[in-house]
Amino acid sequence: MNPEDFQKLNRVIHEKGRMAIMSLLAATPSVSFTDMRDTLGMTDGNLTTHIKHLQKAGYVGVTKSFRGKRPLTTLSLTTEGRAAFADYIDALEQIVKSARS
Repeated sequence: MNPEDFQKLNRVIHEKGRMAIMSLLAATPSVSFTDMRDTLGMTDGNLTTHIKHLQKAGYVGVTKSFRGKRPLTTLSLTTEGRAAFADYIDALEQIVKSARS
């Protein structure tokens, strides 16, 4: 196994909570904050912290609106986020491929 393969892993995405967020968003155009929180079993504070890291990297977009009189926060991957996640998956696949050889 080549140790350089591990250097290719995106450290912003690699943290398990952020990887879960990115995976969920890669599978759907957008997800509400509450649906993501409930699906991933995170607390509001934990999810917010991870989203802020992903936003700062330019990977996640946050849209705030209202559904009726209730606030609605919706999350989605940016174009840059989709590309970064695809690169991350490619790097993981290379590590798995090397491990199986």
